[in-house]
Amino acid sequence: MIKKIALGVLAIIVLILGLAAMQPDSFEVRRSIAVKAPPEKIAPLLTDFRQWASWSPWEKLDPNMKRTFTGAPSGKGAVYEWEGNSDVGKGRMEIIDASTPAKTVVKLAFLEPVESHSTTEFTLTPQGDTTTVTWNMHGPMPFLSKLMTVFMNMDDMIGKDFDKGLAQLKTAAEK
Repeated sequence: MIKKIALGVLAIIVLILGLAAMQPDSFEVRRSIAVKAPPEKIAPLLTDFRQWASWSPWEKLDPNMKRTFTGAPSGKGAVYEWEGNSDVGKGRMEIIDASTPAKTVVKLAFLEPVESHSTTEFTLTPQGDTTTVTWNMHGPMPFLSKLMTVFMNMDDMIGKDFDKGLAQLKTAAEK
């Protein structure tokens, strides 16, 4: 009986590992919102990390989070590092492109609780009196991440935060 149970558990483990191995090598999460403001009014909220407190969905998860701002005050070369509770972990962001108000590219590194690296892009597309703001995150999927996606969907996990952040960005930009 114990042998059958052990074989059953082994089969389940092999199945889960096999499903993980078949997951894509990269991920992408994308959300958009229409904002009644020109790109020139929205861009500073994205290119100045000090402004993220007004809209980022993660800023209020830990009131005691330690924040460090280095590099350029905004735009390319601006760096934001944080360390907080288990809800926010520890990480670093650096703006690697903000040459126009239409696009901001951020290199993102989560260091704790699980290390991961990705790229975040904000694209601002004017359409009449509104601007479509698209928030896109993409990056590699190492095996541990693939294993996690067997049980939970990356888009569902992060997408809700993107929706909340974009709604808060809209409110901040439309003031």
